[in-house]
Amino acid sequence: MTSEDIDRSMWALELRGVGSLSLVRRPVPAPASGEDLLRITAVGICGSDLHWLDEAGIGDARLTRPLVLGHEFAAVAESGAFKGRRVAVDPAAPCGRCEFCLRGDPNFCSQLHFAGHDRDDGALREWMAWSSECLYPLPESIDAADGAMLEPLGVALHSIDLAHLKTGMSVGVFGAGPIGLLIIQLARLSGASWIVATDLLSHRLDAARACGANEAILAHGGDEVEQVKKLTGGRGLDVCFEVAGDNDAVDSAIACASSGARVVLVGIPSDDRVSFSASVARRKGLTVKLVRRMKHTYARATDLVARGLVDVRSLVTHRYPLEQFEKAFAVASRRDGIKVILEPGSES
Repeated sequence: MTSEDIDRSMWALELRGVGSLSLVRRPVPAPASGEDLLRITAVGICGSDLHWLDEAGIGDARLTRPLVLGHEFAAVAESGAFKGRRVAVDPAAPCGRCEFCLRGDPNFCSQLHFAGHDRDDGALREWMAWSSECLYPLPESIDAADGAMLEPLGVALHSIDLAHLKTGMSVGVFGAGPIGLLIIQLARLSGASWIVATDLLSHRLDAARACGANEAILAHGGDEVEQVKKLTGGRGLDVCFEVAGDNDAVDSAIACASSGARVVLVGIPSDDRVSFSASVARRKGLTVKLVRRMKHTYARATDLVARGLVDVRSLVTHRYPLEQFEKAFAVASRRDGIKVILEPGSES
């Protein structure tokens, strides 16, 4: 490789198989029509990235070539209308022409390109070309790590939208990872009268309380269900969010829901299966909703963070340069802290 080749190349983190990540040199991409060149500054490690790492796939999508992960990210635009500006980046680039896009549901687009998934490389690299329509300028009060957190906040917003949460309702959040903690904040902001959170890890229960949960209960052998029933006088909760990607959490959410409640399944299970007691759900007449990423959330998410109504910064507990990817993924896999951020480059 010549010095000229090196000048035109970048570091990229490739997933090559189960548990196999490699930092390699790749050419800096050239933007296609409708794309801008981005210098990546911050990338969050998501639970779905861990699925890819542990299973070489997620759901029915399987690893067929070296893949660059990373869909929660912020960057500096190096071309286009926002050249020189810091931006958050929507990882979902829909076609804009199909039935689902035209009716306002771009998250269902069958031609969707999604960064870090299947055929589309993501942001765990120094440079990236991505759709110009997916860039959202960041105000000065929002740094790169905050900008990366707008993606999980968008998923949380979409989850709240699906729940049709009304002022005065009681809410359960089963799984207090980053998205669960953001749902707690949004539920409080939406006027929930009482919020209970459950998790397997005590430090995440502490975070749930800090984010606005009235009760935070350690999930253990179904004991949390009895505690919720006791706290609600046997009535149950008006809205339940399952955010753990685990069938035990799904069972708990169904069991803790009141009659006529909504149960929103946000988590992604490792075995691509979700199950619950049909008789319980039927007897209660539950409405069960599943979350497909998000839609039309970045402007709202940016405004909520800029105005200090939602706190994303305190959820970022670990930050590493790209070359320390092994440590970063190990911390994320152990569920230490809350959100782990990798920083391929600086904002300046």
